[in-house]
Amino acid sequence: MTKLIAIAGGSGSGKTTFAKKLINKANEQITILHMDSYYLPDQPQKHFTSSGKPNFDHPEAFDWDLVREHIKSLKQGMPIHAPIYDFKTSSRTDSSETLSPSPVIIFEGIFSLFDEEIRKLADVKVFLHVDSDIRFTRRLNRDVGERGRSLDSVINQYYDTVRPMYQKFLEPQKQHADFIVGEETDVAASILSAKVNQYLTLDSGERFNSLQMQH
Repeated sequence: MTKLIAIAGGSGSGKTTFAKKLINKANEQITILHMDSYYLPDQPQKHFTSSGKPNFDHPEAFDWDLVREHIKSLKQGMPIHAPIYDFKTSSRTDSSETLSPSPVIIFEGIFSLFDEEIRKLADVKVFLHVDSDIRFTRRLNRDVGERGRSLDSVINQYYDTVRPMYQKFLEPQKQHADFIVGEETDVAASILSAKVNQYLTLDSGERFNSLQMQH
């Protein structure tokens, strides 16, 4: 049975990096599903800031129906066509990325533990707890260096939406986590990958015993 690992944490907490560490330490093929790909094409105006900017750090900024549909499909062994989001233009492109199912699916994003239905589908729930100054510095470097943002726009967005939304919606997700990971991500990745490999070994044994009983 396909195992789903949900990894949540604030922007700049290192979710993608942690997911890659898991992949490097796991014995099985792993597929990554990025929540950032599922921003709505048009952001809800009711959550715009006072300066008229979209609030990309609100839970309702995401296409939840499509996220749930795609996670269920992957867990059922079916491929999906994940959307591709352009962060430089803040828009969903017309292209998509085909993701094939694998023994382990990682769903990483700021709200990967927010939705109750997705939490029920997750076999392992992880929250990355990283100090705010570290998260801000990482976000600043990423948005300026990779997404073509100006320094002022990143700082303004942090105080307008990122920081308050983290306190209101993101941090409370910790209560749903099986693992809360700090800065020692190498150690945590080793422990978690061992746990996942154990799950998969048990599943393989159960499938083998089932086949023997049928014969």
